[in-house]
Amino acid sequence: MQLRETLTVAIDALRANKLRTVLTSIGVVIGSASIVLVVTVALTSKKYVISQIEAVGSNMVWAEMIRTPDKVQPLSHELTLDDMEATKATIPEVATVAATSDMPMTVVAQAKTRTVALIGVTQDYKKIRRLVILRGRYFDVGDMESRSKVCLVTKELAARVFGIDNPIGRMIRMGEVSYTVIGVFQERAATFGLTEIQDESVLIPFRLMRYYKGREVLNALYAQAYSPDQVKSLELQLKRLLKSRHPPEAEYHVQTLSAILNAAKSISLGLTIMLIVVAFIAMLISGIGIMNIMLVTVRERTREIGVRKAIGAPRKEILAQFLIEAFLISGGGAVLGILIGLAIPVAVQQTLPGNLRVPISTWSVIVAFLVSSLTGLFFGWLPANQAAKLDPVESLRYE
Repeated sequence: MQLRETLTVAIDALRANKLRTVLTSIGVVIGSASIVLVVTVALTSKKYVISQIEAVGSNMVWAEMIRTPDKVQPLSHELTLDDMEATKATIPEVATVAATSDMPMTVVAQAKTRTVALIGVTQDYKKIRRLVILRGRYFDVGDMESRSKVCLVTKELAARVFGIDNPIGRMIRMGEVSYTVIGVFQERAATFGLTEIQDESVLIPFRLMRYYKGREVLNALYAQAYSPDQVKSLELQLKRLLKSRHPPEAEYHVQTLSAILNAAKSISLGLTIMLIVVAFIAMLISGIGIMNIMLVTVRERTREIGVRKAIGAPRKEILAQFLIEAFLISGGGAVLGILIGLAIPVAVQQTLPGNLRVPISTWSVIVAFLVSSLTGLFFGWLPANQAAKLDPVESLRYE
């Protein structure tokens, strides 16, 4: 009964100064909304980065021979199809393998000449690199085994050479060989020319590259692990395998997307920490505001406090009353801020790329409410304690 009466008195006091209460809670609203939004942005950005990396190639490891510009590399140093087959056969973590061999080439089609990246690929290259076939089809087993004169072109090359016409079934010439276009493709995620695929590229069956290079050597060997946990083990085993199959002086660069992912995570973490610091500064400012307003309130209500003490209100009841007022200001602001922090991601959901969904963290909601409420209680303690210590005789004399 005593707690209910104290709560009623605190609510009545806040209702008597509605504008002051609302203005005081604005800082708490901003702070709690910021905490929820910061965590939401951090989770969304992390999810987006991971999805983009997986779109480049899921659980992928690739190897390249380190070439010295002023030195001719022996043929025994070159990666070969036998290396690819050995990778598939001897490393248990490997789900699938692929290889590429590329070189610049001039394409002649529709009386137009373009300089392109000519890339010879094996059967599972599409699967590992997760290419998107926009028109037509990818190479089948028959194309690979019979060395069919067929090719796929990027959508940019198709647009610049064939315009609005359908390129499927059209002929293009590269060197002395003519090819039939059987498909148009694009990368699932943009790599901005950081892979062998450029804006204007042509894919052909791997063994046809012998017409241009005179031998079947690889520029890159790709291996895909069954799960992300196996990528590191696959990387180490692939390094050992290549060392065992080639002369000791041969050097190979074996890479994964882990470095990119770790860099993205570090950037996301740094941004999150910075934004959280900003949110806590907002909470600090709001807490100081609550303390200042409560001190003013105590001073304005000195006579009221004296009357309550004179009729028998104990010190702890006066303390509880002002702490409840501080809690209602901060807690109410926290609830409103959390609702705003949840509403904004829902509102922008439709503008996000692809199927990206905004994850809502339950912990961010709980932390925002607790931090906001505790901030109000912490900064409300000083004025509440000051009110509880007022001498009733002196308070009754106050005008």
